[in-house]
Amino acid sequence: MLEISATEFKTNFGHYLDLVSTEDIWVTRNGKYVVRLVNPNVSAVDAISGILKGKISEDIDRHSIRDERFSHNEIDD
Repeated sequence: MLEISATEFKTNFGHYLDLVSTEDIWVTRNGKYVVRLVNPNVSAVDAISGILKGKISEDIDRHSIRDERFSHNEIDD
């Protein structure tokens, strides 16, 4: 993850477009996050899994998380 200011991003736009293919880029304005640039060729699930690695139990996989989410929205007839 790379964190840069909005001014830096504006000045070197082309450079950061090339760089986003290798890592996520967070752009800040006045110290607050305003944009997150991500590689469009990386799935959202893989990106989130990378962020959460080491913060959740290893025995949880994306299929069990999906099933749990859907179970909350089931309608009992």
